[in-house]
Amino acid sequence: MRGLFITFEGIDGCGKSTQREPLAEQLRQRGFEVVVTREPGGTEIGEGIRRLLISDASIHIAPTTELLLYVAARAQHVAELIKPSVEAGRIVISDRYTDSTVAFQGYGRGLDLEMVAKLNRFATSGLVPDLTIVFDLDPAMARTRLGSRPVGGLLGAFDEQHADFHERMRSGYLRMADSEPSRIFVVDASGSAQETHSKVMALVLPKLEGIRNQKSDVGGQKSEVRGQKPTSSS
Repeated sequence: MRGLFITFEGIDGCGKSTQREPLAEQLRQRGFEVVVTREPGGTEIGEGIRRLLISDASIHIAPTTELLLYVAARAQHVAELIKPSVEAGRIVISDRYTDSTVAFQGYGRGLDLEMVAKLNRFATSGLVPDLTIVFDLDPAMARTRLGSRPVGGLLGAFDEQHADFHERMRSGYLRMADSEPSRIFVVDASGSAQETHSKVMALVLPKLEGIRNQKSDVGGQKSEVRGQKPTSSS
């Protein structure tokens, strides 16, 4: 039985990380096994790459090097955690995935979008989320929210860049949503955390029916097998 793969996306400061645990808790209360993870990270190798990316050594990192590090962490993430978990029937919630690389390194850094897409497909073996939620927020409001955070974090360097960078990223996310309306849904994240959570639940709950239907089908098949009478040979 296959599970569900959900990804959260958006510019830094949009509030997506705040929404992970409330969603996970709601799903667990409904009896689902849930894996909450993040990118880069989720595995020992991925977390090692994350530490490198937030270290002083990354201050002058070349955009292409940055891209390849994110993709390398993703390849391990998919192979070691995401794919096995989904195949085991669990719901995986990932804070960032392939769309982040398109937004940050593609639209933000200006790297070739087709190259980014090819690297993403290679790293993930084509694994696409069942649902992607983009938490949309004006960069000026996101920056205000970030101002109340402790100093540090993976995208701290991005916070210091001019507003055009964040505008390009936001535009990239909205373009991706327009191109894949059946997978990517945009949520206005300017309200309270509870308001945003309600919007997230409205998108996730319909997706749970597919898992429930699979469980019902499997249960029905088992009942039929148990109910079968052995046939006599003539």
